[in-house]
Amino acid sequence: MSDLIVGAGLVLVFEGLLWALAPNMAQRLLEMAAETPPATLRASGWIAAAIGLFLVWFVRG
Repeated sequence: MSDLIVGAGLVLVFEGLLWALAPNMAQRLLEMAAETPPATLRASGWIAAAIGLFLVWFVRG
C-alpha cells in the first residue's frame, strides 16, 4: 500500500513541476489533447498504462 501512495505522490510531483515550470507548454498540451480524437487518446492511454505496468513488473520482478 505504501508503494501505491509513493507512486501517486510521484505523479503529483511530476504534474506539479510541469505546471510550475512551464505553464504555457502545459496549456498548449491540453489544447492539443482537446483536439485529438477520443480513440487516439484512449489508445495512447492504454499504451502508457502497459508501459507503466511493464516498468513496475521489470523493477519489482
